[in-house]
Amino acid sequence: MSMVRNSLPVGHNLRCENASEADVGADLLAGQVQGGMLAPLTRPPRNAVVDSGLGGLTVFAEVAKALPGAALIYLADDAGFPYGRLSESALIGRVVGLVERLVAETAPDLVVLACNTASTLVLPYLRAAFPIPFVGTVPAIKPAAALSSSRRISVLATPGTVARDYTRALIETHAQGCAVTLVGSSALAGYAEDELRGCAVSDEAIATEIMPAFVDDGTGRRTDVVVLACTHFPLLRDRLDALAPWPVNFADPAPAIARRVVNLLGPTTRGEVPPPRALFTAGRPLPAALRAGLARRGLAETGILALAPMPRT
Repeated sequence: MSMVRNSLPVGHNLRCENASEADVGADLLAGQVQGGMLAPLTRPPRNAVVDSGLGGLTVFAEVAKALPGAALIYLADDAGFPYGRLSESALIGRVVGLVERLVAETAPDLVVLACNTASTLVLPYLRAAFPIPFVGTVPAIKPAAALSSSRRISVLATPGTVARDYTRALIETHAQGCAVTLVGSSALAGYAEDELRGCAVSDEAIATEIMPAFVDDGTGRRTDVVVLACTHFPLLRDRLDALAPWPVNFADPAPAIARRVVNLLGPTTRGEVPPPRALFTAGRPLPAALRAGLARRGLAETGILALAPMPRT
């Protein structure tokens, strides 16, 4: 397998300037809907978790654990993976069109957009277009800053998330007093996909992507918290722990997303629900290793919600 090195300069320390109040105030976890919050349901809720590929399974697992009585759908837009290569206009059009199909065919009560890159860009369009709550995914910078003893943290993300003004605004607002290193990896999400599909990924390949997130300034201050700012990255958590040059805490937003979903839904009605399903947009046969991995995550049933592939750029 060929290695793709970070497409942004890695290991550069961020000095954040000109972060607008509007950027900081856009709470992507909020879940607003047209006309207010979600009305109480008299049946078990139907929730969907959406991502460009398999990374959202980390969020799906937390939502499923928090809401065992809900009907759950996981939608992997594998025909569009990875979203980070798309222009902003293409990404907005892709995700809005995808969710339009999802809403028409499955009628979810709430949708989790389990992608940092898409959340920071597309959520305002989704919330304007559909009268259901959308919960987004944001880098766990605030809890990481609170957790850090050394006051040195790193944000390991895709290049798209690294480049977003929203990410810089979160750092400016919530990581005051911390030295923050932004690391953009264009390969790590693909490695997570490969592993889940049964393709071997070398330690060297993963280490190349994560090492810039580990900073030792020579004065005794070194990185002690790494924010996993792509939902794919926790799929590699065991590998990350093993390859880290020293022990760190890895900050994952998935538990907070699940708590927000529970908060939005309120008390839920019990009842019979269908088993969780995983839908894919490419329509390709799923490898046996992936089917087994999905089954281990409670997604033995799969299906197709066909969508045209995005042109490769």
